[in-house]
Amino acid sequence: MGSDHGPHVEVAGAVEAVAAAGLHVVLVGDESVIGPHLRAMGQASSGSISIRHTTEVITTHDAPSMAVKGKKQSSMRVAFDMVKSADVDAVVSAGNSGAMMACGLFVLGRLPGVDRPAIITTFPTTKGQCAILDMGANVDPKPQMLAQFAVMGAVYARLHHNKPRPRVGVLSNGSEEHKGTSLTRETHALLVNAAHDSPAGSPEFEYVGCVEGRDVFRGDVDVVVTDGFTGNVLLKGCEGVVDAVFKMVKAEIMGGGVMVKLGAMLMKPALRSLKRRTDYAETGGAPLLGVNGVAMICHGGSGQKALKNAILQAESFARSGLSSALAADIEKSSYIWAPRVAAQDAGN
Repeated sequence: MGSDHGPHVEVAGAVEAVAAAGLHVVLVGDESVIGPHLRAMGQASSGSISIRHTTEVITTHDAPSMAVKGKKQSSMRVAFDMVKSADVDAVVSAGNSGAMMACGLFVLGRLPGVDRPAIITTFPTTKGQCAILDMGANVDPKPQMLAQFAVMGAVYARLHHNKPRPRVGVLSNGSEEHKGTSLTRETHALLVNAAHDSPAGSPEFEYVGCVEGRDVFRGDVDVVVTDGFTGNVLLKGCEGVVDAVFKMVKAEIMGGGVMVKLGAMLMKPALRSLKRRTDYAETGGAPLLGVNGVAMICHGGSGQKALKNAILQAESFARSGLSSALAADIEKSSYIWAPRVAAQDAGN
């Protein structure tokens, strides 16, 4: 109910997801608003889509924590309550992302050993895919949190990108150890020591050191960890670059001569493929890793295609046992950050 184009796109996306994978989707919100959209799509009597009526909406203007605690009958809060009670397997929303984060923390709770959950997304590279976290949930994290992000990102890459031993890097302004901020340097030290101090079989990733923004797209690293401020700037900047490049290419083609247009026709399949690889709607949303359940955060301006794919992704994450795999690896890898946390506690 709280997205830019809701609830029409949510309903349409749910209808497409059900048709594609035979899921059961529960649409949470005002039935008097959702119902007409569902009936218009010929799904009024469908057993695969149901409506859970709610009376409140968390808007983009609501303060996240206050809205989650004060609007307990909002569509988003009720959806998270349904995951908590195991009435559904996952929650998907294009509403207030801050409120999604708050719901994850207050309703689902953190996985044992996780300080803060992180938003993860996938970037296309010349050799496949690269997972990056955090994308905006934590603008001022501590080094041990980034170390936890490295572990969670590696689990994600193993399960969903088929990387048996993911290569993990810390985003910085240079590959040299002395560059970066105190956050990146201290995180680097934790992950370097992890390889030397690890028990047998841990960590289940290869730490490659500090990487630069351009390294993300070269395909030589599978997971990149950073703070939420930098990650979100990188994400929005890349989205802008992709959009601008395609518009510039189109302008060149439209203003070019016969040979330019002929070349464009020959390149059309490749351009179409590239467009798909760089379109966020193909993935649909970004999972919130580190909470005790599956939660997918979508762009507020998501369309029907993005919502459909987010629902399909959420089903895939729930089926893969992502949360249990994350919990197991966090417990096994706690030796990486435990000494630093102990030192902080002693200092306090």
